[in-house]
Amino acid sequence: MRVVVDTNILLVSVSERSPYHLIFELFVEGRYTLCVTTEILDEYAEILTVQANSTVSNATLETIENAQNVSFTTRYFAFDLIKVDPDDNKFVDCAIASNADFIVTNDSHFGVLKAIPFPQVKVISINTFMDLLEKLSSASSTE
Repeated sequence: MRVVVDTNILLVSVSERSPYHLIFELFVEGRYTLCVTTEILDEYAEILTVQANSTVSNATLETIENAQNVSFTTRYFAFDLIKVDPDDNKFVDCAIASNADFIVTNDSHFGVLKAIPFPQVKVISINTFMDLLEKLSSASSTE
C-alpha cells in the first residue's frame, strides 16, 4: 500500500499517547510505503517543530528519511488541482508522481479531487485509514 500522508495526519500520529499512533507505528514497522517529496518533508519539519518541538521534529524526520519503506518522489509537473489552498497541491502531485493508492487527510480542500476524473487521486480520512490499518494489523497477528 502506497500512501501520501498530509501533515495534519502525521502531526497527530507521532505521539505514543495519540489514538492515531497506529498510523506512525505501522509505518515504522514497514507495513505501508510512505510517499514523500522534499517539499513534503520540509513541511513536516516546519509544522512538527512549531506544533511539537525540534526534538520531536528531528526524530520523526530521521525515522522517515532512514526507513526502507519510503518512496522519495520527484515532482516534475504541477497539476494545480486544488485552487483554494495551492500549498496542498504538493501532496496531490506527490500522489500522482508516486502512483500512491491514496492521500490520507482530513483537510476539506482535498474534496475537490472527487470531481476531477483525470488525474484521479483517491483521498481518505484519518478514520478510514485507521480502519484499514487495524484490519491489516489484525490480519497479520492472526497468521
